[in-house]
Amino acid sequence: EFTPPKDNHVKDHQDILRTYLNNADDIKNRLKSILSKMKTHTVVVLTCNFGQSELLMNFACSARSRGFDLSNILVFPTDFDTKELAEGMGFTTFYEEKIMASIPKAEANAYGDKIFTRVMFAKVVCVQLVNELGYDLLFSDVDVVWYRNPVDYFHERSLDGFDVFFQDDGSRQERYAPYSANSGFYYVRSNQKTKHLFRSLLYASDLINAWYSHQQVLIALLTEHNSLLGLNVKILPKEMEEFPGGVQFHRNKEAMKKILRGESDAYILHMSWTKNKDNKVLFFKQFGEWYLQESCVNKHFDAILSERNILGSGVGVLLDQCCSAEPLVSCHYRDKPSKIPCRDSPPIDRNGESWW
Repeated sequence: EFTPPKDNHVKDHQDILRTYLNNADDIKNRLKSILSKMKTHTVVVLTCNFGQSELLMNFACSARSRGFDLSNILVFPTDFDTKELAEGMGFTTFYEEKIMASIPKAEANAYGDKIFTRVMFAKVVCVQLVNELGYDLLFSDVDVVWYRNPVDYFHERSLDGFDVFFQDDGSRQERYAPYSANSGFYYVRSNQKTKHLFRSLLYASDLINAWYSHQQVLIALLTEHNSLLGLNVKILPKEMEEFPGGVQFHRNKEAMKKILRGESDAYILHMSWTKNKDNKVLFFKQFGEWYLQESCVNKHFDAILSERNILGSGVGVLLDQCCSAEPLVSCHYRDKPSKIPCRDSPPIDRNGESWW
């Protein structure tokens, strides 16, 4: 049984929605200018606060090590410190202080806590704006690494009949029925159906405050819009190799071994199904997907430059300073996937046996 929003949920939502609507024309005009300069019809959209910034920076370093062109990525930072770091790592950014002012800078302590829930509004706004302006988009959380450019998959002509694509979350809890869509990695074609979907999510975001879940609200709307308006929803099933997430990381040893051997067809690895940022970082480190130098972790832009006696700034100035060309591998948990044997490390799960 799901409960409707309480008065305080409604008031909080109305306050931030009022700010958004009062500034919408100006926001869209400025964003339109940035998008037009990116010279692409498909935009990869990320959003991040300072507490999660090391994951964003690692994504940039990992992508750089594999030679990906990141010019079609647009980051919506929720604070100025993250804006500086994102631009320092080579990303184009769009920062709207009026909308993002209420979003905490700290990382969430756990999935679904109050900080996590407040950050979810940034996920709503960034997708809605880009979609509304007529751009197809791939939304991704920052706890992702790429093996192949995932945009290429969604440009296959055989997939033209679908409006939205979602990674399979893997959880079969009733609250995620019927789709079990993961709201941290999905692709959206810009059309009238999807514009209405994400406007509806914007207007219904008081439910995110009430249910402590962006994912749950979005799935409910996917179901409604599919039934009433014919929105074509495609879930990328967890059995397919191309888009592994937390369920595969924790439960499918062979899928992870294939990635480590370089034999997988995976486009990405999404470190979902993980309690908090700290565990995500440790899992990436022992899986051989951590490329961010420790000297740049939890540091502000100016501090990184100052420690290295670097004058000036500019897009991409941090890449040489913060990125390792090779993965920085270290052991943390014997019972989780690892690039090297971690038999001497403690388990994270009760009675966890060595993954090796």
